[in-house]
Amino acid sequence: MYARRRHWYFAMMGTCIALFVLAWGVVRLWSIPAAVGMCVVAMVIPPCAAIVANRRGPDDRWWDEK
Repeated sequence: MYARRRHWYFAMMGTCIALFVLAWGVVRLWSIPAAVGMCVVAMVIPPCAAIVANRRGPDDRWWDEK
């Protein structure tokens, strides 16, 4: 399960970086409000990615480790 969470985390963070780069590298040339909106969406992604990466799966047994 850890690999699946890790893949989701990197996909979400990659999307975040892509949104920032596209917003200020390309989209701002046509529409500043759209670029700002893309950055607002990108700003919400990292906390969600951290939640996804750190949640406990049904088969995780971290409380039994010694």
